[in-house]
Amino acid sequence: MKKFIALILFPFLIIPFGTRANENFSVEIEALTLVMEQYKKDTESLVELNIEDKKPSYMALKQDECNATVEVTEKTGLEVVNTEYFDVNVCLKEIYKIIN
Repeated sequence: MKKFIALILFPFLIIPFGTRANENFSVEIEALTLVMEQYKKDTESLVELNIEDKKPSYMALKQDECNATVEVTEKTGLEVVNTEYFDVNVCLKEIYKIIN
C-alpha cells in the first residue's frame, strides 16, 4: 500500500509547483493570439469555392521581450498548402507579414 501511494505522489515531487508558463512564454502566447485573431478575420473575408478544408497550424519564436516571429502553415491532411510568416510586436500590438 505504501508503494502504491508513493507511486501516485512521486510525479508531484518532481514537478515544481511554482511554474508560471504565462510569464515565461508571454511574448509567444500574445503573438500567437494576435496572429490567430488577424488570420481568422482575413480568412473569413476570403470566399473560396474550394471544398478541401484547410487547417492552419501556428508556431511562434521569441526574438526579444517585445518581438516574435509567427509561422502559419495551412494543411489539408498531410499536404502543406501554404506557409506564411509574420513579425509581431507585442508591445505595440502590430503585425507585419513577411514576404519572401
